[in-house]
Amino acid sequence: MLNIIRHNNYLQFSSFPEWTGKMIDDVLRNELLVPKKLLHQWRMNKSILLNGEVIRFETLFSNGDTLSLPIYESEENDIPPFECNLTVHYEDDDILIVEKPNGMNTHPDSPEQKDTLLNAVSHYFNVKKIVSKPRHIHRLDRDTTGLVLFGKNAYIASQLDRLLEMKKIKRSYVALVEGLVKKDNESIRSSIARDRHTNRMRVSTTGQTAVTHLEVLERFPNKQQTLVTCNLETGRTHQIRVHLSSIGHPLVGDQLYGGKPIEKGQMLHAYQIELVHPLSGRKIVAKSITDFMRQ
Repeated sequence: MLNIIRHNNYLQFSSFPEWTGKMIDDVLRNELLVPKKLLHQWRMNKSILLNGEVIRFETLFSNGDTLSLPIYESEENDIPPFECNLTVHYEDDDILIVEKPNGMNTHPDSPEQKDTLLNAVSHYFNVKKIVSKPRHIHRLDRDTTGLVLFGKNAYIASQLDRLLEMKKIKRSYVALVEGLVKKDNESIRSSIARDRHTNRMRVSTTGQTAVTHLEVLERFPNKQQTLVTCNLETGRTHQIRVHLSSIGHPLVGDQLYGGKPIEKGQMLHAYQIELVHPLSGRKIVAKSITDFMRQ
């Protein structure tokens, strides 16, 4: 059984018989999946320890050895801070899940932009004296609200990126759409590409594969609107917005894809993130309820 404990700035791995006889380099690359850039940095700094001592990467691992990785060592946070009221839905030593408000970018689009969610999390790190810089694992459109996942150090961010690529991070959205959706459940499988003549995305047979699973929560005949949940198999740009528009039910407020204008922006909210912690193996579920889910 693999034992993992945090000791000061190190994460210690010990008592893993399957590593016996393998080179430390092999364990780091193929078992712990340390990214090449980070592994090179650690190698140059001589900061990887075996039983408390600096070792050669060709050293063979013995059963009972303790391998220490400097995952929590101090790192310069070069992301300009932006002070705002940040709602935290989950946090531990490695992971942070916060809520992005309407009208805020997930990350800067230019060096001059400093009022994004990433900048707000950078300010949060400074206040909490977290000596590293935040890394967002995915993004939400400017007018989409809801949960965004961050890694609190370079190693955990690489593991979360890998889980996302393997579709092992489940992101669920709730949307208020125009019209009464007929089917209670529907899977939209339409490839998406960028329109060369506008800033929109569009359904295209030559685009990237995109799959959205739709489920009706409630229909509002008086308003001619439907509340639906959307679960993504893929994460294409504007995927939910394009797919819902393509079946004749654009998001309420999404003028770019055919929705009628309203003051609050588009009615799309990332209400749940579900994943298994890449270190502890513990299941994490974070939820956020928005106003249009309560109507």
